[in-house]
Amino acid sequence: MSKMDKKSAPSADNAPEWQVAEAKNRFSELMTKAFTEGPQRVRRRKETVIVTAEGAQTTSPAPEAFPLHALEPATERRVLLIIGGGIAAYKSLELIRLLAKSGIRTRAILTNAASHFVTPLSVGSLTEDKVYRELFDLTDEAEMGHIQLSRSADLVVVAPATADLMAKAANGLANDLASTALLATDKPVLMAPAMNVRMWQHAATQRNLKELKADGVTFVGPDEGAMACGEFGPGRMAEPQAIHDSILNFYAQCKAGRPLAGKKVLVTAGPTLEQIDPVRFISNRSSGKQGFAIAEALAQLGADVRLISGPVALPDPAGVHTVRVESAAQMLAACQAALPADAAVCVAAVADWRPQSTASKKIKKGADGPPPIMLTENPDILATLSKLKTDRPRLVVGFAAETNDVEAHANQKLSRKGCDWIVANDVSGDVMGGDANQVAIIRADSVTRWPQMAKTAVAGKLAREIAAALA
Repeated sequence: MSKMDKKSAPSADNAPEWQVAEAKNRFSELMTKAFTEGPQRVRRRKETVIVTAEGAQTTSPAPEAFPLHALEPATERRVLLIIGGGIAAYKSLELIRLLAKSGIRTRAILTNAASHFVTPLSVGSLTEDKVYRELFDLTDEAEMGHIQLSRSADLVVVAPATADLMAKAANGLANDLASTALLATDKPVLMAPAMNVRMWQHAATQRNLKELKADGVTFVGPDEGAMACGEFGPGRMAEPQAIHDSILNFYAQCKAGRPLAGKKVLVTAGPTLEQIDPVRFISNRSSGKQGFAIAEALAQLGADVRLISGPVALPDPAGVHTVRVESAAQMLAACQAALPADAAVCVAAVADWRPQSTASKKIKKGADGPPPIMLTENPDILATLSKLKTDRPRLVVGFAAETNDVEAHANQKLSRKGCDWIVANDVSGDVMGGDANQVAIIRADSVTRWPQMAKTAVAGKLAREIAAALA
């Protein structure tokens, strides 16, 4: 027999049959847990109750699954989560749990395809709210439910964002509740793409991606790796923790406002490519993801951003003026042309050396073995910008990509280059090309270590540090 207060018990008055059935199932599951695991803490609307069962095997309250106190309406943070139809839909359940732990309430739209992978019952149990599925629900649409849904949250998150949902959003289609809510919303949208590698690389998807970014949609992922279909490559949905970090970054930026309005910031990103002959070159594994994320985060804080990028396969960030180059010499020239600037953030992995001369034709194999390639040192872009007599940015930030003794090498680089900060990271793992990073900010008088987080979260946090330094 439950000691749960009757006013908190599920009611069947005027409720649809499916909702009554779900409520009974949830209540039955709750009572089973109360009997086997001990008292259960439940937040219902703005109250928290403890459910106990007579004869329970333990009387110690179970750990709370959600924050015990409701947020005040003025400070409550709300996300509308659109769950698309893909195998990655199961990750949305973990995302909801992580958001709840951070005090962020989630309301969910489940597409018909998504319901084949996760059930409304499981989603509703975690969101503690009704799960919305049908565009033509008479009760909801009597109050223009799709309009209210799309505007009652601070942020709309699409995870997984399937090729179908991206295509609909990019082309303004609205034939179901999810796509209608996306078209009707006046709130920011964050998408976490998930699809087969060929679908992700298809020209139509890449065209839709470019259009969505131009419309102001932000993205986290996709990751690269093995897929359920047996193929390997980009297309895996970002991990729930990375999506969670991106959402927290959104709220942090909202709180910060646009502190960099009127400021000009120069950012370099990606690798450089140094030609040996028409088909061979010297380069590195830099993907440009961290630099592009930093450029976008700075732009979101109001900065006029000039991004100088080496050869990468990333679309131009929204709201950023991007210049594409290949070699270190071209990158230096582009940086000098972008001055004066209030700050420079040198994220690019610039090749230290280049061939002394470039062959005009492909170098062929010979009987004498491989030909010698004489190298010469490339210009040092970070040191050049740091030691300018005129037009030196107020703040110059460099990056140190190291594989051992990371902080020791970063400290040496700080003094040798003459910059203000060094962002040190260990690239011995899968940082280059991956979506997560763990960095330490090295200053002349301090070291600040950050935990591992999504590169977008690193970018947002660094952008706010830069804004504070330029204030």
